[in-house]
Amino acid sequence: MKLGDYVRHDAVGLAQLVRRGEVSAEDLLDTAIAATEAIDSKIHSVVHRFLDLARQQVRELPREAPLRGVPFLLKDLNIQMASTPLTNGSRLWRDFVCDHDSEAPARYRSAGLVIFGRTASPEMGLTTTTESQLFGKTRNPWNLERTAGGSSGGAAAAVAAGIVPAAHASDGGGSIRIPASCCGLFGLKPTRARVTVAPDKGHGWSGLSTQHVVSRSVRDSAALLDAIEGPSPGDPYWAPPPARPYTEEVRTPAGQLRIAFTTQSFNGSATDPECVRAVESTVELCRSLGHQVAEARPEVNPDALRGVAGTIVGGSLRASFEDRARALGRPFRQDDVEPLSWLTAAVDERKLWEYPRAVDAAHAMGRAVGRFFLDHDALLTPTMAAPPLPLGRLALDRADGEGYLVDLMATIGYTNLMNVAGNPAMSVPLHWSEEDMPIGVQFAAALGREDLLFRLAAQLEESRPWFDRRPAGF
Repeated sequence: MKLGDYVRHDAVGLAQLVRRGEVSAEDLLDTAIAATEAIDSKIHSVVHRFLDLARQQVRELPREAPLRGVPFLLKDLNIQMASTPLTNGSRLWRDFVCDHDSEAPARYRSAGLVIFGRTASPEMGLTTTTESQLFGKTRNPWNLERTAGGSSGGAAAAVAAGIVPAAHASDGGGSIRIPASCCGLFGLKPTRARVTVAPDKGHGWSGLSTQHVVSRSVRDSAALLDAIEGPSPGDPYWAPPPARPYTEEVRTPAGQLRIAFTTQSFNGSATDPECVRAVESTVELCRSLGHQVAEARPEVNPDALRGVAGTIVGGSLRASFEDRARALGRPFRQDDVEPLSWLTAAVDERKLWEYPRAVDAAHAMGRAVGRFFLDHDALLTPTMAAPPLPLGRLALDRADGEGYLVDLMATIGYTNLMNVAGNPAMSVPLHWSEEDMPIGVQFAAALGREDLLFRLAAQLEESRPWFDRRPAGF
């Protein structure tokens, strides 16, 4: 299959070609490999390839699988797939090879996806760029000197450049939505516990983190969530089950929705005028589609919001580092990890009771957000408070720690609250800057309401299409 033909299809479209016998799964894998070889040297998005394993998957594909034969990439972060490397973007895991499957890759393969590699992540998914001392810089296909976002920037760059139509991603503070915004893609963070992280954990970052994909089309996101949603036996809690498949929701009218909007970030970061313009343009689009739109926002304490993430993420990170060092049979050392990773994990002096207090504060914010959605169907904001930043500004080896923190807060100023509260939220590529850089807008909804978001996203996609808008040279 020629690359020019390949990129004209989303994952659902490629699966339809396989089903009709117009192309084989082997041909699609060969095309994806050729795309990687032709493209990835420019963007550095794919950090591991396991082609023999992928060819074995092709030979064992379930015949009736809905996404049979579609090439796919896993993120190099906290998701196991037997016999594949998993480095978490960290030198501390440089030689680690998985000895079992997490539940999500097993479900992806049951749906017919062919997993042939892993995409780059910053160390432990800790920042909103995808740069690491282990693998270097992942570049944004829209501008090679700008970040592709993080921590799923490798996934977003690979999809935006045309290597795969969709790729696995995860989101603990915005890491699906931020790369989607930076790279002109659709990215939905599901409700807390919609996607199981079995068997290794009950949840990630005390429930702040979840998994799904970045994609070029809304229907791909729906089909891939259908493939992996739902609990695993023994999960500590799970999301309300959907009333019907999400692929049906994208074909369902959105109706008239009560949409609130704000351009004031939740953590106090100033919002760039370009990001404000993205929301203003989307407000007018939503009104033209018949929705009721008014300015409103849930009120949260920005200091408390920053404190929750700092305590939970710092404690979780330190535990991961200590566990890995223990597995290596030696103490955890400062030179094992990147400078800002070490500072984030330096929690020795924190009191034990700060962790449960942070969890309680997160639950209180979740209740405030829950009350807000009693009166509103959706909340519209910028995805980020700033356009995609130059490479280096968000890297974990940046010498200016205070400047790094200011830049980091601007990237997560709108996204992080929905991780703390657990609500589903999506970044939709509805705006481009004067520099032709993508600027996403975020819509969030009540717990369990991915159905509403998919209906709205499909309506927006039809009204202001983005699928054929691709970066020059890719």
